[in-house]
Amino acid sequence: MVATRIRSLLRRSSRLVWSGDAEGHLWAFVLSGIATVLATRAYLETAGYPKLGGGSLHIAHVLWGGLFMAAGLGVAVTFLGRPARAWAAVLGGVGFGLFIDEIGKFVTARTDYFYHPAAGLIYLIFAGLVLVVWWVHGRGEPSPRERTAAALQLALVGVTSGMSEAERAAATRSLEDSIDPVDVAVIRLLATVPVRETRWDAYRERAARRVRAAADRLLARRWPVVLVAVYLVVQPVATLTGAALEHAMGELARAPERGADLVVIGASLATALLGVRGALLLRNDRRRALRACHLALLVDLLLAQVFKFTVNQFAAVSALAVNLILLWVVSAEAGRMRVSDPPAASGTAGRMALAHKRRRP
Repeated sequence: MVATRIRSLLRRSSRLVWSGDAEGHLWAFVLSGIATVLATRAYLETAGYPKLGGGSLHIAHVLWGGLFMAAGLGVAVTFLGRPARAWAAVLGGVGFGLFIDEIGKFVTARTDYFYHPAAGLIYLIFAGLVLVVWWVHGRGEPSPRERTAAALQLALVGVTSGMSEAERAAATRSLEDSIDPVDVAVIRLLATVPVRETRWDAYRERAARRVRAAADRLLARRWPVVLVAVYLVVQPVATLTGAALEHAMGELARAPERGADLVVIGASLATALLGVRGALLLRNDRRRALRACHLALLVDLLLAQVFKFTVNQFAAVSALAVNLILLWVVSAEAGRMRVSDPPAASGTAGRMALAHKRRRP
């Protein structure tokens, strides 16, 4: 409800208009930031945490982060076209990654880069950014003003960076029912902009088609969802078993981040219960089983993983990658079911309609 009200407020604003390609650039920002943090941590650990500077001087990489963010902003406000926006997103993401990697220095009195909860805080910040991207993705149908602005922006991109025939057709369709003089003029402008597809555009389109085809073939099988349900039972049970052994040996009481350990245990228990529910429902009610698995993955990603990073530091990245793949499988399967098998109506009317449908020859 809060997100809907914020979106409505932004739509009513006379100055703020959604960009048609905002989602892609936000993903570029987030993913380049995550890659920068992981690459920086890996390099520093491999190189023995070298110091740039001499004597009492130490040039922290947070300063390089500021330079990269300034460069990204400079590109965005200086140049036009798709490449400029892409470079701005990537440079800004790299700069933000270098900046946020040093969060431990700014939340501790002793400016401790190795502050244990820093990894969890970094993960939490990027998880919040991913939620922002999902929020932008789910903002609903664009308003007439946004459609006009998006089509006009695409015409500008076509002049500076090239435009495919599919992009021009999509932009034209979005305005073809409008009688607004501005929309009519934009349609004429789109028709005059020459199609100029680059080799990269053709390669990207072929790669996207192959990935979608492979995903469709994978999701057409039953075993990926079964594997998700099994993992959601086995993995948290293994965590709980390990925690029980550590408690029996007294190691849990001596753990430096005992509070984080307890949260991980509680979240693992919730994940296990939801995983068991999903596994039991999978045979008779696939839709409810997918909802249970989806909720279990969200509990792990939005709660447990924050504290897993605190306990295990960046070694938790591998488990995070597995959970993201499983979340994609569950979300894609749920979307496929919504398209191919819409939910039945609820209540007595829904049951009567379903019974009537089953009696039909």
